Amino acid sequence: AATSSDEEDDSDSSTKPIRSEKKKNPASLFQTGGDPPKEKKSKKKAPPKGDESEEETPETLQKNSNKKGKAKKSKKKEERPPSPVIEVENLEEFVLQPAPQGVTVKCRVTRDKKGMDRGLYPTYYLHLDNDKKVFLLAGRKRKKSKTSNYLISIDPTDLSRGGENFIGKLRSNLMGTRFTVFDNGANPDRANADWSNVRQELSAVVYETNVLGFKGPRKMTVIIPGMNADCERVPIRPRNDNDGLLMRWQNRNMDNVIELHNKAPVWNDETQSYVLNFHGRVTHASVKNFQIVHSSDPDYIVMQFGRVADDAFTMDYNYPLCAVQAFAIALSSFDGKLACE
Repeated sequence: AATSSDEEDDSDSSTKPIRSEKKKNPASLFQTGGDPPKEKKSKKKAPPKGDESEEETPETLQKNSNKKGKAKKSKKKEERPPSPVIEVENLEEFVLQPAPQGVTVKCRVTRDKKGMDRGLYPTYYLHLDNDKKVFLLAGRKRKKSKTSNYLISIDPTDLSRGGENFIGKLRSNLMGTRFTVFDNGANPDRANADWSNVRQELSAVVYETNVLGFKGPRKMTVIIPGMNADCERVPIRPRNDNDGLLMRWQNRNMDNVIELHNKAPVWNDETQSYVLNFHGRVTHASVKNFQIVHSSDPDYIVMQFGRVADDAFTMDYNYPLCAVQAFAIALSSFDGKLACE
């Protein structure tokens, strides 16, 4: 963890009321139009651990910041509460539903390179990072595709485009610097009369080419649909290529669109590397490690992703992201084009 940022955060722990007041309702950051968000919990059974996880932040920071946490340890025994119990009754519904407010959904991504084609086309699996290790999603790059094209499925054994377990896909441009995430709806060419069957764009990711060449951190912009007054995702169903999230963002037409960025890592002289504080959730340095935040509240981590072993990564996401959005954003970071390294 970066000591400089830790010290700033430590001084913050004395001003908890301000901190929690600011974080009371991060939902407002993602709302685009309509009434202010109702204080309404998601249908998922979210135990009242939201407040605890907010208070946890300063303490976890101290724990990770050069032994500073020792003085405060007696105050609270379990400094890092276990992940809240997350019920996954209907997998298809769960992976497309925004994370419950106040709850961080903690997941693990594993990469399988075994088998003949797996070296070139690994399969990625997403599980909940808890005792039960509940399977959520699998993804794999399609062969014979001109651009990077990943299929996302709710069945680890069925990664076919035509299968009923196909839940979404991630598609890149030719350069491999821009990605779009779709759900499993129909192509606009096969739209029905009211357009309701057409695929939605769930997010887009833009990687900036790195001015430092091969060294230095990546820069990411993540574009997602906004949320309505009921904290549900505003459907974005482009009718053509000029109407998608990327084009709207490029033309600064930001109605119902939210722009997020990766948190800039801080240079650490001691380790001679760029560092971020992942609160103990990431253990290996990697160019792929990132945290996604809204510029209006950089303390609210919308998503974080990082390496914990050669082929294992942690992926945590918060409201308003759903599992498919977060998993697809993570998959885009595996697609190493030199321009982004």
